[in-house]
Amino acid sequence: MVDTKKILNFIKELKENNNKEWYHAHKEERLEAKSEFEKLIQELIIEIGKFDQSILCNDPKDLTFKMVRDTRFSKDKSPYNPVFRAHISSKGKLPIPVGYYIYIGCDNTAFLGGGLFADMFKEATNMVRAYIDKNGKELTEITNDPDFKNNFKMCGVKLKNVPAGYDKEHPYGEFLKHKSWFIEYPISDHDFIDSKAFIKNAAEKFKLMKPFNDYLNKALVDFEMPKR
Repeated sequence: MVDTKKILNFIKELKENNNKEWYHAHKEERLEAKSEFEKLIQELIIEIGKFDQSILCNDPKDLTFKMVRDTRFSKDKSPYNPVFRAHISSKGKLPIPVGYYIYIGCDNTAFLGGGLFADMFKEATNMVRAYIDKNGKELTEITNDPDFKNNFKMCGVKLKNVPAGYDKEHPYGEFLKHKSWFIEYPISDHDFIDSKAFIKNAAEKFKLMKPFNDYLNKALVDFEMPKR
């Protein structure tokens, strides 16, 4: 059984004490919370694997993100992100191919996500738009499905107008305006406390996201991450 209380408690404490001294003084609690989060991700991998075997190759340790923030270009100089995050896809935590994103914050800020969050890859945006141009009907059917509409709303950075190169009256113009395409399902602190119920619910929501993810991954099949 995953101790989700340890995860939430650490996040709440870090949020209230977001400084290096406290962070290093509470290393033991941090490592315990991190271990519980990795156990949670392992449980999710098993459940997601029942409908998407492509993610079963992952090690939870390779899917999580650091709490340390890059504050160089931010007005907020707090050194840590008081959240636990992971992205589960066929190629690990890379943003592409898209997969299943989990963001655990406190004070009811947690959510489950799917789709393309990153809008900094111009090539990826162009590839998805080109795919929508030819296959917009399929995306319309996915997003109009009652189960999808009852749980998700498509988000992402969006232009005011249909991008250059496409008809201003394009039938899928609203989709084409996006630079990123993602969906979120909110999770309350209360939802997260019962780990067994949370894992079951999360797997169900991720299963509903799969057609949306599959659509984007077909558009991005030839995308290559830029070399650093």
